[in-house]
Amino acid sequence: MAQSRTSHDFYWYDPPLRGQLSITKLHVPARLKRTARQSPYQITINQDFEGVIDACATLADDRKETWINDGIRDLFVALHHAGHAHSVEAHDKNGTLVGGLYGLALGGAFMGESMFSRATDASKIALIGLCAQLWKQGFTVLDTQYINDHLTQFGAYEIPRDDYLTQLQAALSHPCSFSKPQQKFIDIEIIKQYVSIL
Repeated sequence: MAQSRTSHDFYWYDPPLRGQLSITKLHVPARLKRTARQSPYQITINQDFEGVIDACATLADDRKETWINDGIRDLFVALHHAGHAHSVEAHDKNGTLVGGLYGLALGGAFMGESMFSRATDASKIALIGLCAQLWKQGFTVLDTQYINDHLTQFGAYEIPRDDYLTQLQAALSHPCSFSKPQQKFIDIEIIKQYVSIL
């Protein structure tokens, strides 16, 4: 993470408590479940990685600063081209990118980095789509690093560093593919199946 958008350096953070979301026990409020089933947005995978990370790094009224500087952006774009970093995008009916998130997939672990929203529930639906994809592909760890109010509503929790490292080691030895070859979309039926198990 960088200290600010304009910083030239970035740092490795290893917090004593690590934020997590349960893939199989994600808490989705009833209203949001209904919205997800109605498919208000088209959810895509890796179709606009740079658009997502740039939107996550954009300052706004509710985001006065960001930890994504040019160095981090360039690094993650390179990781994306190498097949390790992935984005999930939410597009409205006009095809406009209105929400999304990106992160790093290693073995059976996905480390969520940042998300953004420009329309009602867009980032929330993208997160549900991400979790549906991770569930379908057999991932076991969804690391949020830290928790905030947005993630708490989904049941985010913290575990001690040692417990996290034990879970991460097991997940790293569990081979998973983030998406199927040539996959561009997360099928609404997969999202409906996923939401039904929560």
